Amino acid sequence: MSDSTQGSVTFDTRAYRDALGLFATGVTIMTAMDGDSPHGMTANAFVSVSLAPPLVLVSVDHRANMHRVLQREDRYGVSILDERQEAISNHFAGRPQEGLVVPFLDHEGVPLVDGALAHFVVRTSDAHAAGDHTLYIGEVEYFRANGGRPLLFFGGRYRRLQGE
Repeated sequence: MSDSTQGSVTFDTRAYRDALGLFATGVTIMTAMDGDSPHGMTANAFVSVSLAPPLVLVSVDHRANMHRVLQREDRYGVSILDERQEAISNHFAGRPQEGLVVPFLDHEGVPLVDGALAHFVVRTSDAHAAGDHTLYIGEVEYFRANGGRPLLFFGGRYRRLQGE
């Protein structure tokens, strides 16, 4: 990335990205049907918006195939990854893992990653263009918490909780 200018101040986009990376996040896989096949994308920009009604938000880059899929599909899944699912995260982040078989579950036509800590099935209720991303806000139709230990992302690397 190159630096961009905001007003009269030079903005270092690499330093900005590194600073954002200091916010530790969980790792999710967004999934939706793309025709007859499940399509997925690794996302750590996932947040709860409201409890009543139950709303979540996910941020999707305009260049991502998932952005194209969500233009046609109004339902998607979110699977919060377990610490043992780093290879699945890499696979859906554009780093295919040779020989990896992604275990999917189906919930009323929405694919979910088997073995994840939690699953959500979401119906898009609103979408907002925001810079080079779209913020998809959706109402949760189904969720299940399975338990386990989360895969974390911090400082540009995967991390795991230490101790208990």
